[in-house]
Amino acid sequence: MKLNSVGIQEGYHWIRQGFWLFKQNPIAFLMLVFIYVLVAQLAILIPIIGVITVLVLTPTLSVGFMTACRQAIQKERIIPQVYFCALRSTPLIRKRILQLGLLYAIMIFGLSLILGLFINVQAIIPLISNDQAITPEAIHQLYWALLIGGLLYFPIAVLMWFSPVLIAWENMSIPQALFSSWIACWKNRGAFLYYILIWAAILVAIPLLVGASLDTVNLGQAASFIIAPISMGGLTIMHCSFYASWKGCFIADEATVLGD
Repeated sequence: MKLNSVGIQEGYHWIRQGFWLFKQNPIAFLMLVFIYVLVAQLAILIPIIGVITVLVLTPTLSVGFMTACRQAIQKERIIPQVYFCALRSTPLIRKRILQLGLLYAIMIFGLSLILGLFINVQAIIPLISNDQAITPEAIHQLYWALLIGGLLYFPIAVLMWFSPVLIAWENMSIPQALFSSWIACWKNRGAFLYYILIWAAILVAIPLLVGASLDTVNLGQAASFIIAPISMGGLTIMHCSFYASWKGCFIADEATVLGD
């Protein structure tokens, strides 16, 4: 395996390849994402412990989904247990992947503490509570939180983008995997920026446009029934495109060709 350098347009091709990969087994991929979203929502209901568990298992689940992408290409059957393939690997990989998850949880909690210094949490409460009026201050604080949170999460995302699979598939140590992930993302920053901008348009701009359009014809109540499937499908395809970015940035010894 070696690190590859790609052009800016490759970010668009990763998304096209994600669509192609999704079409190989759409039911299985939607099932995996639905299970993750459902379990995450249920876990969050358990104070502190639930959130920590989801964060610690995030690298494990990432390896599982990437493995499912491999299985789809090879026309193998995909089952939910694929999520835990990293934990069923060697004791060393299992230890490293859980340690990486613990590190990820620590970074996210650290980000939350820093974010709390910049935003007024009390002002955002009306946006998540139906019994309070939404104020301009609440909307301002929400956008401010999204901006600051995105900037703070960026270095975490870069470190974690490839590190789970580098540990599970390439048997790297945690420092090696984090460093390699950072270098791969930085070396191909143009492609990643293009990739992120396209997904931002798909997952944020399009649902907002659909919702606003329905509001103008007094069909706002039906928005959730239309936007939810679009968002779920987009989220699933985005996860499939992660595998395409992996193949684009790291050339494995065994060639795997993705459709376009």
